[in-house]
This record gives sequence, C-alpha cells and structure tokens, in this order.
Amino acid sequence: QVQLVESGGGLVQAGGSLRLSCAASRSSVRINAMGWYRQASGGQRELVAGITRDGSTNYADSMKGRFTISRDNAKNTVYLQMNSLKPEDTAVYYCAAGWTIATMTSYWGQGTQVTVSS
Repeated sequence: QVQLVESGGGLVQAGGSLRLSCAASRSSVRINAMGWYRQASGGQRELVAGITRDGSTNYADSMKGRFTISRDNAKNTVYLQMNSLKPEDTAVYYCAAGWTIATMTSYWGQGTQVTVSS
C-alpha cells in the first residue's frame, strides 16, 4: 500500500504564500498522476491541481496564475506553491494520487490545514 504524507500547511495572512509538499512512501505503477484537492468547512472536496509523471498539469480555474504544481519523480514527491493567498483559499488540502489527473483518487493523504487570515 502506498502512503501519502503531506506537510507545509499553516496560517498565513492574505497575500502571503505557502508551499505544500506530499511524499509517497514508494513508487507504484498505479501512480502516474499526483496532485491536490481541497475541502473548505461545509463544502465539497474540489480539485486544486494535478500533474502527471511526464509533467502535464491541470489547474482549477480559480487557482491558475496563483498556484504552481511541480513534481520530483525521483523523490515520489509533489509540491504546491501557493501565492497571493486569499481567505477563500482556507481549507484542508489533501494530497491525492492515481493513474490520471481526472481519476486521482486511488490514494489519499490525511490532509493539511491551510488558513488564510484577512
């Protein structure tokens, strides 16, 4: 079984930046895509961004231009650089992995809280 471990969440003021990291415990042929979802309190889980092994990316529209996803295949690690954070970005961010970005639900991390104060 592959485990995903997130780090890097925390409290930041609006306009600030945070960098999330997610490391997979091992490589797997079932993992081509890695990325992030988020879930705000009382809301539904939504895709933030995903990246495939060859570097193809997909972002939710509201994150384009502010968030950047990257990946180190040798370290089985994905990163999410979040800039110009807004209070509405406050959520639990979950690392996810799977075969494609659209089906990136085979493996989940436990989540890391990101809180953006106004």
